[in-house]
Amino acid sequence: MFKQKISRRSFLSISTMAAASLALDWRKIAVYASELGPKKDYPVVIIGAGLGGLCCAAYLARTGFPVTLLEQHNIPGGYATSFEREGGKFNFEVSLHGTSIHNNGTARCLKELDVLRRLELVLLPDVYRLKTPKLDISVPQQNPDGYISLLNTHFPHESKGIKSFVEEMIGVSKEIDELSLNKNKFIKILFPFQYPKLWRIRKKTLAQMLEEHVTDPELKHVLSALWGYYGLPPEKLSAFYYANATGGYLTNGSYYIKNRSQALSNALAEVIEESGGVIHYDTTVEKILLKDGAVSGVETRNRKTFPAKAVVSNAGAMTTLKKMLPANTVPSDYLQKLETYNPSISSFIVWLGLNQEIRGKIKGAGIHVASGKGPDADYESCMKGAVDEGSYSVSIYDNIYPGYSAPGTSSLMLLFLCGYEPWRKYQKGYRTGQKDDYNKEKERWTNLLIGRAEKDVIPNLSTMIKVKESATPLTNWRYTRNPRGAIYGFEQSMDNAFMNRIKNRTPVPGLYLAGAWGNPGGGFAGVLRSGQASFTKILEDWR
Repeated sequence: MFKQKISRRSFLSISTMAAASLALDWRKIAVYASELGPKKDYPVVIIGAGLGGLCCAAYLARTGFPVTLLEQHNIPGGYATSFEREGGKFNFEVSLHGTSIHNNGTARCLKELDVLRRLELVLLPDVYRLKTPKLDISVPQQNPDGYISLLNTHFPHESKGIKSFVEEMIGVSKEIDELSLNKNKFIKILFPFQYPKLWRIRKKTLAQMLEEHVTDPELKHVLSALWGYYGLPPEKLSAFYYANATGGYLTNGSYYIKNRSQALSNALAEVIEESGGVIHYDTTVEKILLKDGAVSGVETRNRKTFPAKAVVSNAGAMTTLKKMLPANTVPSDYLQKLETYNPSISSFIVWLGLNQEIRGKIKGAGIHVASGKGPDADYESCMKGAVDEGSYSVSIYDNIYPGYSAPGTSSLMLLFLCGYEPWRKYQKGYRTGQKDDYNKEKERWTNLLIGRAEKDVIPNLSTMIKVKESATPLTNWRYTRNPRGAIYGFEQSMDNAFMNRIKNRTPVPGLYLAGAWGNPGGGFAGVLRSGQASFTKILEDWR
């Protein structure tokens, strides 16, 4: 009857993916939890207070389970943090440019946790501004038809393909949301017909998806302009991941979390502690303890132990499975498969505090500057560290809302995605405190990026700078311990994305992953859903 073959493995993968966007029913959760007996017999330890770990811990704490969260840094959030300079005069955002946490499964997740009401979301003036040697366009908020019309004015010969491509992305995003609203309920054999767009896109790269709709190379570059948000160029990037996220941005809009992304991390931490959970900062976990082959707790660097019936790791997957566990604990074929996955691209960031207000003087809040050579060429420039020629972005946070910075000042972020290799030669010196060569190279990159931003976006930028700070992939490693300073966990490559994405339940009984290294992957929405998915897996296994 059906021409499409659907394997059991594919459906198990679909089920795992859907669980990440599951809208939870607290009444059922309460029943499940009550069937387990005394909750004190089910302690959980969370390793790492990134958004994935925070989200999972918040769900467990609100359900009444004893939760202990251990974080090596002195604040929660991982990359969702901020820092101050000049005695607090400047408060810099670490990572957030814009998020689609609005009117979708991630927003419902935060509402379930009593977090959403604690946040103030501010709609950006546009989804993003794209600047190339030939184009300078601003993508309108919550207006896909306006985006289509905008592109039609520049590429009238591709009007049909523009419309179909944008509608395809929006359709993928809507089907994911429908799956979330249906609480993961679907008839397996009918999945390709209930969610046809998800099924059709499951094995495609973004480049293959583009090829089905448009032919103009420059238009392809424009349509894939947000590739940097997901860390891979179209030839390597999962079409599903790009379409789902970008379709959500176009439909629901791009938002900023006022005052900084730290507010989200703090709100999750508050919920955990208000619900009886415990958070220990400045605490590094070194070992995951086992008893009879299952997790029994963790041991910290200072040899303190915490018992646990389940351990959820927000740390890197390979660090968790190869360094924290006793040797020969994890099946060799599982580790061999994980070793074929690559850590994502890293970043070089320059934060600038200006001595004057530029709000409204430059168009846009998030400005993507492309070389015009195409995403694949820009990606290669990023990987080899060609900071003087690859694509980069400028975030003018004061254009999001008045009062972002102190009166008479402005706050900027310049971001250049980059690979780890250009910085590997400085790794030993960085870790041993011998940073002279490292600091010289960092200063060189900083000045190059400032010079490009001055030429392309903000005239006379260098004359306005009062405070200057920068971070390399080694800085990312220092604060997160992510291998190669990865900012998106594992890459969203075709062998580790969507239905093929690594599962949050590991082969070690009682050990789970949460965050960018797990399912569904990186980004604010992705890691929050990963924490939610791990929570559901824990309850399933305990039952």
